[in-house]
Amino acid sequence: MGLWGAQGRATWVLAGGVLAAALALGPHPIPELLAIPRAGTESGTAPEPSRAGPGQSAQSRDISREVQGTPENGVIFQKCALVSGQSRSQTIHVHLLVNNTKSPVSANLLDLLVLDDITGLTVRESVGNQTLGGVQTFTKEFLQVGDSYSVSYTASLDPEAFGTGKSLSLPAQLIFQTSSMNRTLLKAHFTITAEEKVTVLPNHGLHAAGFIASFVISFVLSWVALFLLVPGSVFTRHWVQQPESKLEPSPFTAVNGVSEDLSLSDQVIDILMSEDPGSKLQALEELEIATLSRADADLEACRAQISKDIIALLLKNMTSTAHLSPQGERKMGAAFKKQFLLLESEVQEEYDRKMLALTAECDLETRKKTEKQCQREMVAMEEAEELLKRASERSAAECSSLLRTLHGLEQDSLQSSLALHQEQDFAQARRQMAVFQRNELHGIFFSQIQSAVGKGELKPEAAQMLLNNYSQTQENVEELMDFFQATKRYHLSKRFGHREYLVQSLQATETRLQELLSTAANQLTNLIHKHERAGYLDEDQMEMLLERAQTEVFSIKQKLDNDLKQEKKKLHQKLITKRRRELLQKHKEQRKEQLSLGEASSAAEDASQYLGQWKSVLAEHSDVLEELQERLDQAALDDLRTLTVSLSEKATEELRRLQSSAMTQELLKRGVPWLFLQQILEEHSRESSSRASQLEAEERERGQERVQGVRQRLQQDSLEASIEEQAELRRWEHLVFMKLQHTAMSLSERELLRMRQEAHSSFTQMDRSLALPKVRARVLLQQYQTAWREAEFRKVDQALAVPELQSKMKKPRSKSRHKADLLRKSLEDKIRLFEECAPEDLAQKVRGELLRERVQQLEAQEAHFAESLVALQFQKVARAADMLSAYTALLSIQDLLLEELRESETLTKSACTQILEAHGPELQELERKLEDKLSQQEAAEQQQALESWQQWVAEGPGLLNEPGEVGSGRQVSTTLQQALSKSQKLLEHHQHRVREQQQSSAVLEDLLENMETDTLASLCSQETSELVASLGQEAAGRSGEPRTGESALGPSEEGEHIKEGICPYPGEGDVPW
Repeated sequence: MGLWGAQGRATWVLAGGVLAAALALGPHPIPELLAIPRAGTESGTAPEPSRAGPGQSAQSRDISREVQGTPENGVIFQKCALVSGQSRSQTIHVHLLVNNTKSPVSANLLDLLVLDDITGLTVRESVGNQTLGGVQTFTKEFLQVGDSYSVSYTASLDPEAFGTGKSLSLPAQLIFQTSSMNRTLLKAHFTITAEEKVTVLPNHGLHAAGFIASFVISFVLSWVALFLLVPGSVFTRHWVQQPESKLEPSPFTAVNGVSEDLSLSDQVIDILMSEDPGSKLQALEELEIATLSRADADLEACRAQISKDIIALLLKNMTSTAHLSPQGERKMGAAFKKQFLLLESEVQEEYDRKMLALTAECDLETRKKTEKQCQREMVAMEEAEELLKRASERSAAECSSLLRTLHGLEQDSLQSSLALHQEQDFAQARRQMAVFQRNELHGIFFSQIQSAVGKGELKPEAAQMLLNNYSQTQENVEELMDFFQATKRYHLSKRFGHREYLVQSLQATETRLQELLSTAANQLTNLIHKHERAGYLDEDQMEMLLERAQTEVFSIKQKLDNDLKQEKKKLHQKLITKRRRELLQKHKEQRKEQLSLGEASSAAEDASQYLGQWKSVLAEHSDVLEELQERLDQAALDDLRTLTVSLSEKATEELRRLQSSAMTQELLKRGVPWLFLQQILEEHSRESSSRASQLEAEERERGQERVQGVRQRLQQDSLEASIEEQAELRRWEHLVFMKLQHTAMSLSERELLRMRQEAHSSFTQMDRSLALPKVRARVLLQQYQTAWREAEFRKVDQALAVPELQSKMKKPRSKSRHKADLLRKSLEDKIRLFEECAPEDLAQKVRGELLRERVQQLEAQEAHFAESLVALQFQKVARAADMLSAYTALLSIQDLLLEELRESETLTKSACTQILEAHGPELQELERKLEDKLSQQEAAEQQQALESWQQWVAEGPGLLNEPGEVGSGRQVSTTLQQALSKSQKLLEHHQHRVREQQQSSAVLEDLLENMETDTLASLCSQETSELVASLGQEAAGRSGEPRTGESALGPSEEGEHIKEGICPYPGEGDVPW
């Protein structure tokens, strides 16, 4: 492990003061300077010393240290200090402590190097070596377990080193080496904060002036308020009229979302500037999900606005063709606006309620799974403790550390899984609300049309025309939204593919620069070692030069880190400002064009022209915005890369100059031959050039691979392929729905309207949202990775169980050691599985699962439509069965009544026969009416087909009217090509005509069924009423005899039920077509 590759092994916090220092130093003697009673308390506050200059005093107000790493190595590194002195001469007493405590994993420390930052201090008494970079060094060759090493020094504090209320950071670093030849770096953060003291002096004159000014201002404001409140004043009238003249909120406000777009765009700069290279791609993926969700919301708002404008445009066209009066248009338009406002409020309330419920549910699920995970960890810890009872302390400590690491990785995996599932639940809820809003918009249109027809505001013929236009327009709307969605998906895929390429390119550049910097640092150390091996330096000289080299390297790298942080901070603000300015300007320009488009919708002649305007404008806006985003991303990367390269190359050049100048002079002073030194320097120069060329070649090669990956991503999200796939899918589903609808033998106008609404509801959710498939893919990939990891865990556990069976015959001590080794091996294997990448075939498996779910979703929509149609047919069959049952019951009653009247000699046999034969003429009349209706319908269909064909011949292919000789081969070929190109139109026209005929036949069949039912019910009801009246008169003449007719009919409630069974079923809200 390199000098800078390892970080510390423990994390500690110390606040300045006697008690905190005593707790940290433990049993070691505390120097007298830390025991001064003037020191601060445990919280870091110190008694007030004498003033240190005008208005401020510098003290150790907030002293903290942090050692990075894990506490198992037993090394504690601390830096404490005490500030004392008068106003002009403040002194700081600094104490550095390295404590190698006794622990199972402690080891002897070698080559200790303490680097103490003394910037802003003037050291008075110290045994350390000072460098030009403001760093003081202390060295110790060996520190055994249980011992400590401490140094102290006194320095003067420069008041100009920091201003009022600011802090002075003086960290210290410890570098040491263990017996395993691994170098470790511990860092103790140390901060001195200046305390500001403000003296308040009363000024009575200033108080008096303030009182007078406040009185005058209050007096003026009071008169202004009274003047505005006077009725009829000019200001009052202007204020009242102002809200009336204010423009209505733009319908495109929800579509723009400028502030959120700018916020999402700023996150790209944050990702590029991030100091954590491992989290950049993960943050970029999170940003992509958020951007896709925002795009879904924009498209949904766009769809809602287009649907509302289409309805208004259809009503305007109905008025222009005299099918709807202007008053009716205004009334229906007002009703639609009211319903739309209610729908928006309902959708928002339902969305808030659903999000709140989902959040509570996810929190509960998180709590349950977290508690379950903690219980599993406790059980695992107990089992490990039981297994390691007889193992050595070192083995037990190692296993405990590995087990805690494994549990931490499992907790991270659990939290990631819970977050992904919560994100999926939210995405699904947003999708459900979007589908709900679309269906409700269709429902509002159909219900308002039914209501208008029922109230007589709209004629049935006009309503039928309006419904047909609406259905045809909705198909165009769905096609337009598919285009918008495919365009947005392609552009966002291209944008984030390019951003991923930029992030990886920046990481490759930073890696190359770090390699060059490390090469230069290693060459400096190798230069000293080569001279030592050649015999020109003794061991003491080598150690002294190595210490100085390490100090200079540390100073240069620390300066590079500080410069990068400061310059990146400046560049970050500059890039954000530039980015926001250009994006905001572009959004304003596009919003103006969209507002003009909204105003032009009222002047559009038809819906096709209006949708065409939307398509051209939004497509152009999307292209321009994506070009701007890509240009800004590239410019940000170029600026950041230029900054990083310049500072890193400067640091590398300083290291090389240190090797060729300062270190060369030191070596020459010690009698090193110039020729030998020159040979090594030339070798290092060639090595640096070769390494730089190699790293650049590798970076170019990886860059080509990344470009190829971006191209493959764009091929998967191809714009043309996506649009064609969605169009083909809609054509197929349209045929399926039409075939299902034509299976119905009879449909009323109301039922046909209901089926049309069901079809619109199914078609409107055939699209794919942008965010949900991406989120679902992440969840599936995480599930497959977890399943793969658990399967590998089971294999590891099985491999652990087999050696345990073989070790039962061993001795107890050997058996315990063997168990500890097996447990450590098992834990290391499981940790390695978390670090390894999952198999590559999981991504293909995810794509297959997404495709299967997509097919299932479409099949579910088809099944839902078929179930609705079947349920409707079952209702019609049930009504017909009820009618036949009631008709059979009435015939039975009629037979009983006639029998009663014949036996009582009220009616003669010939009279009964005459009554029964009276049905003949009426039934013949019904049959004649049905035949006439069929004939009229057939003639109307033939006439309509003839007119349609004549119109098609006049406007369609026109092949028969083309002049020219048929014998010419070239002209025949041209004619055939024209015919083939227009065959699709001819086929679509024929299919449309067939569908219209099938719908007309179904409606006619339903009409005929209703006529038969009405006639039969009327006949049976009329004859039954006459027979009951005759039977009642006959029974009234007989005193004391039972009323057989009334008994046969039963109670009045049952008679009403039979009458309802015969009469047709009036549906609620039926449209009187």
